[in-house]
Amino acid sequence: MIVGFHNFCEYKSRRGVESLFDKQHPHGKEGVFIFKGNALMMTRQQKEVLVREVSEAVKKSKSLIFVDFQGLSVSDADIMKKDLRKSGVEYRVMKKKLFNRSIKEAGLNISVLDFKGQFGIAFSLEDEISAAKVLYDFSKKGDKISLVGGILEGKALNQEDVVALAKIPSKQELLARLVGSINAPVSQFVGVLSGTSRSFVLALKAIAEQKS
Repeated sequence: MIVGFHNFCEYKSRRGVESLFDKQHPHGKEGVFIFKGNALMMTRQQKEVLVREVSEAVKKSKSLIFVDFQGLSVSDADIMKKDLRKSGVEYRVMKKKLFNRSIKEAGLNISVLDFKGQFGIAFSLEDEISAAKVLYDFSKKGDKISLVGGILEGKALNQEDVVALAKIPSKQELLARLVGSINAPVSQFVGVLSGTSRSFVLALKAIAEQKS
């Protein structure tokens, strides 16, 4: 579970700005967060801590998916995050400039500054496709969120890439569909499915296309 960096994030809804930082965090209890108007202000030190923590989260994630959550209500956001957590995905909101610094610090030559709208990030911690799959399914429930891009194996993904990633069957789906029809030993097939590199994702896509 990613901890720490979400304490500095904010969620902008149609009803204003609501802080999502954990009130049990020392910073929360000390009251060092400053509100100016309806905006949450952070000190330079807080921003540096945030950038470092998110950079570590980027390094640990199997993939990242970016969304525009312009039409997302607070209650819908809670439902979406609950669905994501069930799949081993953490969702956070962060200013694009700060997140851009985080991915640069993680060693990635990728920019998110051109993305429009309200910017949310899903960190897929257990496999490459879960974040894309959950968010794609959620995006079909109305104009609440839209997929805008992502990162996989250090490479930038566009919207079409994210949709394609979301449509790849999960490991469980592939096992259920193919275990009775493949010729290779099951142990070899499971070995392919347990990989965590980009080649694993491409292998899944190839198998799905061959069997569709």
